[in-house]
Amino acid sequence: MSRHQGGDAEDMADEFEMEDVEDDMDDESIDRERGGVESDIDDYDHSSGKGVDTTAAQARRGQDIQGIPWDSLNITRERYRQTRLEQYKNYENIPGSGDKSGKDCKNTKKGYSFYDFRKNSRSVKSSILHFQLRNLVWATSKHDVYLISQFSIMHWSSLTCKSSEVLNVSGHVAPSEVYDQILLTRLDQSYSLELAFGFGFGLGSVTLPDAANLSLIGIVLGIRTINRYQDFITFFVTGMQHLDRPGVSFCTRTTYDDNAITNAIEIYDCPSGAVHFTAANNDSGVRDFDMEKFQLSKHFCFPWPVNHTSLSPNGKLLLIVGDNPECMLVDSQNGKTIVPLSGHFDYSFASSWHPDGVTFATGNQDKTCQIWDLRNLSKSVAVLQSNLGAIRSIKYTSDGRYMAVAEPADFVHVYDVKSGYENEQEIDFFGEISGISFSPDTESLFIGVWDRTYGSLLEYGRRRYYAYLDSLT
Repeated sequence: MSRHQGGDAEDMADEFEMEDVEDDMDDESIDRERGGVESDIDDYDHSSGKGVDTTAAQARRGQDIQGIPWDSLNITRERYRQTRLEQYKNYENIPGSGDKSGKDCKNTKKGYSFYDFRKNSRSVKSSILHFQLRNLVWATSKHDVYLISQFSIMHWSSLTCKSSEVLNVSGHVAPSEVYDQILLTRLDQSYSLELAFGFGFGLGSVTLPDAANLSLIGIVLGIRTINRYQDFITFFVTGMQHLDRPGVSFCTRTTYDDNAITNAIEIYDCPSGAVHFTAANNDSGVRDFDMEKFQLSKHFCFPWPVNHTSLSPNGKLLLIVGDNPECMLVDSQNGKTIVPLSGHFDYSFASSWHPDGVTFATGNQDKTCQIWDLRNLSKSVAVLQSNLGAIRSIKYTSDGRYMAVAEPADFVHVYDVKSGYENEQEIDFFGEISGISFSPDTESLFIGVWDRTYGSLLEYGRRRYYAYLDSLT
């Protein structure tokens, strides 16, 4: 992962910017600030401090799902979309990788609707803390969503339409529990949250723990010092909080490496029944922690920074992706490489296993998501191309029927796995994507949108077909 310099999410790389098209379109424009759509129409409720939400009924009547008043602007949605497609700059670590990857991409059939729009909630604001890390939205049920908002982890209820703060790390953070042989660390106000923040929930992982683990929330915090002459990483800590207990339960240094940024974590159940999590780090290490004892149980080292990992459903294989075009399948017990995976042209930041344990997916900055089959790993079985930029997040439904793929902005693609990834629903909006998450029962899909004016949480519901009811009419 790139070592982003600067202490503000507004100063991200070009990939994180929507360019202002005002001068390029003969005064037909939407005023654009970094990270947000600006309009001269005030659809913001200043008395309550909340944006106006959009419901499914309003969308069916033709209202924009994000509440953007296109009729009052000097540009149409279609023209602005075309401008975005032409001007958006995909971030690449290897120049030209996006051009190389388009040759063998699968031709998909778009226009399907697997998930219907339910609501756009602008009263909850999702944030991005590093432009390459976009797994910051997790659903633990079809009504409960956790997300990052500035320096806080927030819980959002789609039933009550209310949010509550779970944890705020803007100031003093100290562990509330002490265990022997563990170096506990206190976070003081002299430190601030680095632009890297990953978190996971028991029922948000590929391997689903039992319902009792709904009370566990794993948090990975990156810390940096504020120095008037330079911005540098000093140390990084790993923390854990129980939702049914006040405060942070554990807080400890993960590594002393100067290049250490925790890029992703995954919570899972061991065969023994213990709850563990795997942390992928920019210091080229992957660490496995016992969440009950909060002790390091395994530590694997790789030749390049690790951006994301995914554990196979049977717990035997660990999928490793990072700052190398090549991905790896390794033994989850000893970290030894089983087989390298060649096919991408840039660095990878997303991975996910299908629940069948046979197929898995990797997402790359070469603008492709590749599907792999354990029975033949000489090449990927399908290559799916994005519209704008890198693949930053991949999620399968727990029943394995659908796979959602998020670009850095504007597009989330939902593929029908049963059709061989040929049938596709394309969810089209405007704004940077902080994360996507299916609910454990597959009934809901949540999308975090980061934008100054139209930042929100999009909610979609799975479309069901009940033919037996039609036969009664």
